[in-house]
Amino acid sequence: STLSSSSAASDVYKRQAVYWLARMIEGGEDVKFIARRLLIAASEDIGNANPTALILANNTFQAVAVIGNPESRIILSQCAVYLANSPKSNASYLAINNALGIVQKTGNLSVPMHLRNAPTKLMKDLEYGKNYKYAHDFENNFIEQEFLPDEISGTKLYEPGNNLRENQFKETLKNSHTSMNFNDTGLKQFQEQAFMTGFSYIENS
Repeated sequence: STLSSSSAASDVYKRQAVYWLARMIEGGEDVKFIARRLLIAASEDIGNANPTALILANNTFQAVAVIGNPESRIILSQCAVYLANSPKSNASYLAINNALGIVQKTGNLSVPMHLRNAPTKLMKDLEYGKNYKYAHDFENNFIEQEFLPDEISGTKLYEPGNNLRENQFKETLKNSHTSMNFNDTGLKQFQEQAFMTGFSYIENS
């Protein structure tokens, strides 16, 4: 946890993550365990502020499993230094905790009728899937439609972190939400950012 905390810190402290890494290595800790801790930190503490961190941490885990000691220390060091110097966001961590809290509190709420699959005539007669909007049939693949159960309709689970990538991503989607009218440059920018982050965000009005 000390390694994870120092990797998540800022300013001068983020340069000290490698010290705790060395302590773990010298103490005989399994390199795969260390890599797992870095992998968790990459998602929990960095998240969509820098999605590449998760890729590097996952590659680190795979690499140390193959390389072993003593050379794995080099790979672990590269990863720890990279994570420590990455922009930070725990927005996704908070989002899933919020969602789990709601699920635990409200239980199995009914799936909205328009989201229910209707493979049989009976289900269609019961209006399963009625009024469902297929995003790809609309301009720029965006729609204004609620996807949460009625009891929690309008609930906002994800709040983008205050960092360059998530601010840009939020602004792009905010613009699409209000205008639903991208020009070619705006659409290209959104597609590139959506691809890099692997995350979709719709802000409820």
